[in-house]
Amino acid sequence: MWLVFRTNTIMQLVKYTHNSPEEAIALDELLLLKAESGELRETLRLWSSEEYFVVVGRAGKVAEECFSGRCRERGIKIIRRISGGGTVLQGPGCINYSVVLSYERDGRFKDIRYSYRRILQNIADAFKSKGHDMEVFPVSDLAMNGKKVSGNAQARKRKYFLHHGTFLFGFDPDMISLCLRHPPAEPEYRRGRAHGDFLTNISITGTELEETVKKIFLPHDTAPYKPASDDLKALRELIAAKYSKDEWNLAF
Repeated sequence: MWLVFRTNTIMQLVKYTHNSPEEAIALDELLLLKAESGELRETLRLWSSEEYFVVVGRAGKVAEECFSGRCRERGIKIIRRISGGGTVLQGPGCINYSVVLSYERDGRFKDIRYSYRRILQNIADAFKSKGHDMEVFPVSDLAMNGKKVSGNAQARKRKYFLHHGTFLFGFDPDMISLCLRHPPAEPEYRRGRAHGDFLTNISITGTELEETVKKIFLPHDTAPYKPASDDLKALRELIAAKYSKDEWNLAF
């Protein structure tokens, strides 16, 4: 099985455990900004949350995509990310991966549809090799038996882009129905199905899932990236200026 990521390019695994939902989302933007400025190489980050919170796409409309009253009653935060795509619920049983990639790795990555197709097919092939019959559904989903197990999104700069996605492996579908409305736009293969009929979990442990994803992007161990004090200061400033503000999170 050939994977485009098995090259001589040095990618670093991010070693940092976030302390809040705001940190979890803000760190993706910080990694992208640091790569774009030349301070950091390509990175892979794996993370999960024991706290439920809603993540809205860059242009997502909170009122159309979330049951914001229910979320507020239960103390479930709503946070906006910098990438496009639909609204998702984070929480126990969901693992996230984020990769910051350079266009120098493959100039065709400048074509957003090509980048989704290439990255997601590599992931699907890796899971198929472990007995999980995963398929790519355009533009940005991975599914098993016609049911979605992973949603993905991107944010782009001039030299680097962020590609990140979710994997459900033990998620409570009732929580999704509680917090999220039926999306205003949906992929053709969804065919109007409700969340509980459309989403499914991969029969895999969290550890095995993380190791599978890690080997796709990092076939060989490299020195990890651990945020320095200056990075953590920049992260706090980003949260204070953006991810803790209703002006950003509830903008639309």
